Amino acid sequence: MPEIDDPPTALLTAGGEGRGDTPAAPAGEQRGRARRDRPRRSFSDRYAHYVFLAPWFAGLFLITLGPLLASLYLSFTKYNLLNAPEWTGLENYRRMFGDPRFYHALKVTFIYVGVSVPLQLALALALAVVLDRGIGGLAVYRSVYYLPSLLGTSVAVAVLWRQMFGADGLVNGLLGHLGLHNLPGWISDPRFALGSLIALNVWTFGAPMVIFLAGLRQIPGTYYEAAALDGAGRIRRFTRITLPLLSPVVFFNLVLQLIHAFQSFTQAFIVSGGEGGPADSTLFYTLYIYQKGFGSFDMGYAAALAWVLVLIVAVLTAINFIASKFWVFYGDE
Repeated sequence: MPEIDDPPTALLTAGGEGRGDTPAAPAGEQRGRARRDRPRRSFSDRYAHYVFLAPWFAGLFLITLGPLLASLYLSFTKYNLLNAPEWTGLENYRRMFGDPRFYHALKVTFIYVGVSVPLQLALALALAVVLDRGIGGLAVYRSVYYLPSLLGTSVAVAVLWRQMFGADGLVNGLLGHLGLHNLPGWISDPRFALGSLIALNVWTFGAPMVIFLAGLRQIPGTYYEAAALDGAGRIRRFTRITLPLLSPVVFFNLVLQLIHAFQSFTQAFIVSGGEGGPADSTLFYTLYIYQKGFGSFDMGYAAALAWVLVLIVAVLTAINFIASKFWVFYGDE
């Protein structure tokens, strides 16, 4: 009868150790060897990305976060730009409750934002729908309509607007040819001065219009064809297809233009000569901050006013995001 190897010996022979093969190293030792064999990166390879990010970090800390924290500190102080800040705690914030011009500036700003932003978005959407029909020279029309957004906040346009809506300006001249006489100076009359600035903001509809147009181009045409076959008219197709599918773009434009409108300053400063007149009818909140900070040299109070504006914009933006859950529809919903 042939002899049978001892089982451990047979297993070793089957595994190859009996033939002189080297046993496999443990997994931990293999990983350590792989790390040792990996070529080491040089200092420039490991830290080059930090060098490229350095300008951004410098701007973040020196231009954004630094002044932001400094203004927060100054809002709790009495500071006139000439002497060292003197800590006063919440005194600047308590002053606001007894400041009638603070409430008036808030009122003027909220009216300006509440009227101009919806009108601007409505006009931008209407023109975007017209341009989306594939008319000839679309690129030319898009560029022409976008120009007001580039120029609307400039000093030159604000000066031109003041001349156009003056008592002897172009607007009254055109209305005079239509038989209307004894017209007021729209800029110099407290009843119409704010409306003139609202018209200027509505005129800068170019940026939201281009964004609306890009959103309309993403809506498949098959949706409109199917709705037309079912007998849906243009208005029904617009309310049932265009608006729901375009709601994320509407929400995006709404948030951007809301923040931009609260920051409006140049128009009111140029048109009113920095006074917010006539009769404080164009006293924007940002203009009031400027008057307190650089007119009265009450920088501590101006910093407190600025932080209240930050809080107002943050709250309204948060409300928009919360409300968007009920009217903004995304493609995956």
